[in-house]
Amino acid sequence: MDLDSCKQVVIVRRDLKMSQGKACVQVAHASVSSLEEARKARPEWVEEWFSQGQKKVVLKASSEEELKALERKARALGLPCYLVCDAGLTELEPGTVTALGIGPAPSHMIDKVTGNLKLL
Repeated sequence: MDLDSCKQVVIVRRDLKMSQGKACVQVAHASVSSLEEARKARPEWVEEWFSQGQKKVVLKASSEEELKALERKARALGLPCYLVCDAGLTELEPGTVTALGIGPAPSHMIDKVTGNLKLL
C-alpha cells in the first residue's frame, strides 16, 4: 500500500479544567473509539498506522464549539473520528463533550483539520 505516514490525533477541551487524570482518561477514550471507527471505515489506514508505530498527537481546543467544528471538518474530509461525551460519573455533568479523536488516517489529511492547533 502506498500511503504516506499515518497518525491519530486527539483534541482535548481545556476550558473544562479537568484534572490531569480525567483528561488522560478522556484522551484514552477518544483514541480507542476513533480507532474502532477507523477499523470499520478504513481498515487499510489502521493496518498502515500499526506498521508505522501508532503515532499519536494530543492537541488542545478552547471550547465545545471548537471541537464540534473540528469534527464537522474531519467528517467532511471522510476522516474517521469520535466525539467523546462524558458519562458524568466523576468530575463532569453527564453528556459533557470532552475530546475528539481523529484517525488513524494519512497525516496530510488530518493536518488539514488540526494543523493550526497547539500541543497539549
